[in-house]
Amino acid sequence: MILVDSSIWVEFFRKDSYRAELETLLYNRQLATHSYLVAEIALGQLAMRQQTLEGFDSLPTLPTVSVDDVRHMIEARSLYGKGIGFVDANLLASCLATPGAKLWTLDKRLGGLAGSLGICADYLLTVN
Repeated sequence: MILVDSSIWVEFFRKDSYRAELETLLYNRQLATHSYLVAEIALGQLAMRQQTLEGFDSLPTLPTVSVDDVRHMIEARSLYGKGIGFVDANLLASCLATPGAKLWTLDKRLGGLAGSLGICADYLLTVN
């Protein structure tokens, strides 16, 4: 499963970027989401809002990791002071908790951490 970060979705909604990659992931049933990510997207202005949010709700969802477990991961993996927030930390924890899950992001800090944790979907890193 590939968890697609909000940075990718923002580019998709703004410029129709990454359409082919997202369609391929969807077709191959590899596209995953996360409840925090969907909530983050819901805060934005969305065309066809209801349909878009229903589409996200129909995707496989990675687990939400408890706050205590995220805090443990932060300490155990020295993720403090790296420039990410709680939602990003939870996305990392969710990928680590899901065998085979990878994170696809355009965020350099988040992507760097995902890479160091072995969960970066680096083969999808394309420039549009």
